[in-house]
Amino acid sequence: MFLVMGRRPVRTPRAFTLVEILIVVVILGILAAIVTPQFAGASQQTSQASFVTDLLNFEKAMDIYAARTGRYPGDGSSGQVPAGFEDYVRVEGFEGGTPVGGVWDLEYNDHGVTSAVGVHFNGSGYTQDDAYMSQIDAIFDDGNVNAGRFRRLAAGRYYLVVAE
Repeated sequence: MFLVMGRRPVRTPRAFTLVEILIVVVILGILAAIVTPQFAGASQQTSQASFVTDLLNFEKAMDIYAARTGRYPGDGSSGQVPAGFEDYVRVEGFEGGTPVGGVWDLEYNDHGVTSAVGVHFNGSGYTQDDAYMSQIDAIFDDGNVNAGRFRRLAAGRYYLVVAE
């Protein structure tokens, strides 16, 4: 905008007022408060989906191992690949822990199952409870960690049963 004073045009400066800036800051704060919890939920879903994908890949590796050797891989220490199974999985992926906390583990003729793969919350990393693991169970069957294909075999141990 120009004002003419005499013969020379004078330019008046135009800027935002303090009130306008405060309104924008408040609106951005409200939007951030709305969006942030949605990202937290997405992070949890991503971890669970990654866990399920890894679990299914380990199950397939166990089936291939059984087809080639005539039996499922033996029971190993939690967080360590059992002897003979290292040719079927990425060792770093198995021994690096799970996306939901805890460590990977195989069971063989233990806890009432012939073969299973899952997570053992043994104090390393963070631990999940039944409510969290029920959400993962719902992907496989009924959301009940006490029965079905994916279930709690013992305290802090949640496994996908490969063979009964």
